[in-house]
Amino acid sequence: ALKLKGNQIRVPLGNTCKRWFGLDCFYIPMPSNLEFLSLKELRILPRNRCFYWEFVYEKEVVVKPQLNQENVLGIDHGLNNWLTCVSNVGTSLIVDGKHLKSMNRWYNKQVSTIKENQPLGFWSNRLAAITEKRNRQIRDGINKAARVVINHCLENSIGTIVFGWNKGQKNQIELGKKSNSEFVPIPTARLKERIAQLCEDYGILFIETEESYTSIASFLDGDNLPIYGEKPDDWKPSGKRIKRGLYRSSDNWLINADCNGAANIIAKVSRKLSLNLSRLCRGTLTCPQRVYLWSAKKKRSNRDLSCCVVSA
Repeated sequence: ALKLKGNQIRVPLGNTCKRWFGLDCFYIPMPSNLEFLSLKELRILPRNRCFYWEFVYEKEVVVKPQLNQENVLGIDHGLNNWLTCVSNVGTSLIVDGKHLKSMNRWYNKQVSTIKENQPLGFWSNRLAAITEKRNRQIRDGINKAARVVINHCLENSIGTIVFGWNKGQKNQIELGKKSNSEFVPIPTARLKERIAQLCEDYGILFIETEESYTSIASFLDGDNLPIYGEKPDDWKPSGKRIKRGLYRSSDNWLINADCNGAANIIAKVSRKLSLNLSRLCRGTLTCPQRVYLWSAKKKRSNRDLSCCVVSA
């Protein structure tokens, strides 16, 4: 059994280790942010030529806030815009993904340089170090992005999240060698799971839905959103994506293309959930707030959202 001695945890090794090596225990520092009595399990994991400790502990029960489940946040995931979030309460934001993409690109170049002219299966301490660094950065980004989404829901009393997701999309995607190498390593599936975990903690309803045709259909024009493989022969979108990140509706209104996709993800389930989308208007889809995970920098294309008018 684990014992606390001073500010260190005593980990017993058993009689066999004592007989063979003359060592019956070892000590590891007690984490300052945990209580010893809350520890339930200690895991020792070998990874990248090192050993890591994982502490399993009992978490305090979070008092779940009273949120309105008729208020919904739609999430469309991507690359440069890792998460694009739009709600039916007139809010929108983009979680920036360029820094994450840059970290992956740096890691791939470093690995390629070190492995050059080396035999198949080559591994070194240098590779282990940069891999561990990259994995920690990715985990940090996942936790930060999930917290941004959950905090946005808590601040705006949003009780439902709809996440657009096509299962197996990374296995079948064909974007070219360069784009595939950037898109596939982005751990969006892990981010989705982390958001779902936090939703359970805070009493937020998490819904996953397929996102076929959400990027090309026009939300402002109320386009029908068929399921992949069930598109009618005469179906065509009312609007058009004219530039990277810019969508034009049939009335020549210009909106953010990813916000249009996130709004269509909500529209996919709006009838089933009886959602009111009257406040999800052009102003919400035009000027999303961009959030940088590794910087305090925030920018807004237009802070004045007074153009969002709800008609009776």
